[in-house]
Amino acid sequence: MRLRCAIANGLWLASASRDAMAFRANLHRVAEVQKEMVRDLDEFRERYPIRTWDECRAGFSPPPSVERWVRTSGSSGPAKDIPYTRALRREFNRAIAPWIVNLFRTEPRAFAGEAYWSISPGAESDEEILGPVQRSLVRAVQAVPLSVRLTNDNFREQTLRHLTRCRTLALISVWHPSFLDLLVGDVDTEKTWPHLRVISCWADANAAAPAAALAKKFPHAKIQPKGLLSTEGFVTIPYDGANVLAYRSHFYEFRDGDNVRLAHELEVGRRYQVVLTTGGGLRRYDTEDLVEVSGFREQAPILRFIGRANHVSDHFGEKLNEVFVRERLEIALRDVPHAFAMLACDRDAYVLYLESDTNVDIAALDISLRDAYHYDQARRLGQLAPLRVQRVRNGAATYLRFRSETQKLGDIKIPALDREQGWGEKF
Repeated sequence: MRLRCAIANGLWLASASRDAMAFRANLHRVAEVQKEMVRDLDEFRERYPIRTWDECRAGFSPPPSVERWVRTSGSSGPAKDIPYTRALRREFNRAIAPWIVNLFRTEPRAFAGEAYWSISPGAESDEEILGPVQRSLVRAVQAVPLSVRLTNDNFREQTLRHLTRCRTLALISVWHPSFLDLLVGDVDTEKTWPHLRVISCWADANAAAPAAALAKKFPHAKIQPKGLLSTEGFVTIPYDGANVLAYRSHFYEFRDGDNVRLAHELEVGRRYQVVLTTGGGLRRYDTEDLVEVSGFREQAPILRFIGRANHVSDHFGEKLNEVFVRERLEIALRDVPHAFAMLACDRDAYVLYLESDTNVDIAALDISLRDAYHYDQARRLGQLAPLRVQRVRNGAATYLRFRSETQKLGDIKIPALDREQGWGEKF
């Protein structure tokens, strides 16, 4: 079995080597690579204004080469139907190739056994973004058969049964770390998967605490923070220990208020909204993902996902933004060990749903939130009562379970601020 995995993984790595070498070789000329994608930038910007998804879809004209449509339903808006073309698939492969080859270079034993590439139950396989040859090679090492991954019936039980039988499991790739925590339950991970080397998952923003908890549950495996990617396109890939812009995949612009910058023009420490132009037909699409520049690999910026710029909770005119809330929570909970923390409105007050045995100064957090003008105004007018706390158990698992009723598990990001009410009863 391990020989078969080594051969299949070796062939996959060989097929990815050309794009991986091109990525490394051109890190010093990101500006030129990006310019080759849009040669007349002034004309391009004049012809296509920056637009959000709601603005895009009204007059969106898909390219004639659409192979299929992929529906995504995120936590920040309605369902989106994204066209997948051969050009977009090539762009995705230009991001996957350097990531996977770089991972092999740093963690070769992660390719010595089977892998589990997660998928939401009942959804299309994530492998479809690969070319036919790469797809067949990846499926050859899958620890869980596609038939199980595409069913809603006893998904967790069937998946875990296959995983626990796989003694040579070496690599796990999931989206939110809490998904894996929920999947494996109380399994002795070191005894069950002694050869596991790498777990790829989200670890930025509100996924940081669950990722740290997952590291304790899998002490023998390395947690590799997953880059910023979506159904629409790649933004960053894990590369040499950092999330580096996938500069060979799409054309990127970065919005800072009324200013729009190119990749090589970004400044360390500044925050920007990501704007994508892809081979799937999206032109100057404002993803509304907010990133912070933490450095560069030669000319390629290193970006950290901060949150969704458009994620606002507004029930009484308070207009709380998730990025602001998450930063205030990080300060308030800095010395409070916790597995889950989320703010949401419940009737006449905001509630901190907290999974922790340590006390938190909820009054101080409420004062901190009042730095937001509209929240402070709602509090002063008596429209909102003081912030309160509700202790929860299995918070992340509960959130994922309820959200998965209407969303694919792979689309679910647990936010610091949820815009819906009624979470008190669910928890």
